[in-house]
Amino acid sequence: MKKPVLVLKFGSSSLTTAEGEIDERVVLEIARQSAALQEKYNIVIVSSGAVAAGKKYLKNYHGTLVEKKAAAAIGNPLLIRTYGQYFRPFHVEIAQSLCERQHFANRDQFLQLKNTYEALWKSNVIPIANENDVVSNKELKFSDNDELATMIAVGFRADKLLMATTMGGVLDGNNQVIKRISNIDRNILALARDEVSNVGLGGMTSKLNFAKTATHLGTEVVIFNMEEENSILQAERGKTGTVCTSKSNRLNSRLNWLASGSLIKGLVKVDGGAKKALIGRNSLLAVGIVEVIHSFEAGEVFHIADSEGSIFAVAKAKIDFDKEKSSLKQKNMEIAHANDIVLL
Repeated sequence: MKKPVLVLKFGSSSLTTAEGEIDERVVLEIARQSAALQEKYNIVIVSSGAVAAGKKYLKNYHGTLVEKKAAAAIGNPLLIRTYGQYFRPFHVEIAQSLCERQHFANRDQFLQLKNTYEALWKSNVIPIANENDVVSNKELKFSDNDELATMIAVGFRADKLLMATTMGGVLDGNNQVIKRISNIDRNILALARDEVSNVGLGGMTSKLNFAKTATHLGTEVVIFNMEEENSILQAERGKTGTVCTSKSNRLNSRLNWLASGSLIKGLVKVDGGAKKALIGRNSLLAVGIVEVIHSFEAGEVFHIADSEGSIFAVAKAKIDFDKEKSSLKQKNMEIAHANDIVLL
């Protein structure tokens, strides 16, 4: 029987020391515990740390975009070499997978990635994924590794996504870890601390926002502290950190990709009637749109928000739609067909 998929995500703050060195003690624990889980799961490790590991080799490093790219070019081989060194005693081989946002936005490229991972898993090789910072043509913050881990988890319909953090999980108002979250709503998002380490891009707000997407599309998310004993094994069992429970996902493969991996180009706000119609599985008509925040072209993917600005759906555009046009007045103009709309 085909094994379920487990995605493990480790940020720079979990993987590096305060001086920016790769923390080999942590890498050893990742290797040891991942090897123990490999018999049960097909595993993907999403690992930051390349920029943090490489920046010390650049003179007068100031953290500009070009310098981050250069640091990543230095740090990527250092990072993958360290992983290989510590996985090998457990008789596990690893492979490097440098990803860009477009690899998920283009369905053909995503399917190629999927086929490659499946070939690796057949030989019990664990892919270690990271954003391809060296050639990315967007600011690195546009796609942190919380997003990359979520796209992989949802795209591969992973059972679980375990996200390491320097905190013990999601904290309540009394700084106590919330053991289980069944619905990531505004009240939960308001609990997020926005502190970000000096070596990482993400934070708890990032993790919770992507956890909301993952859980809605069928993947359980656990946010945990890597410093605890057997933390990965405990998180996989739901015995540590915060467990964000998943919902049932009955989307077909194309719609699942649309909801999780597409490059979002536009954003519109709709009125209450349009929201009700979309929830009832109807198409989006121009008459229901009250504001075009970002325009889009036919075939591009856009977000749909309610009148309060909360995004509740993603859709593939049927026509070009520019805020300068008079399209909003054409009552029966179909902007997106019901079959190309996914509720979030």
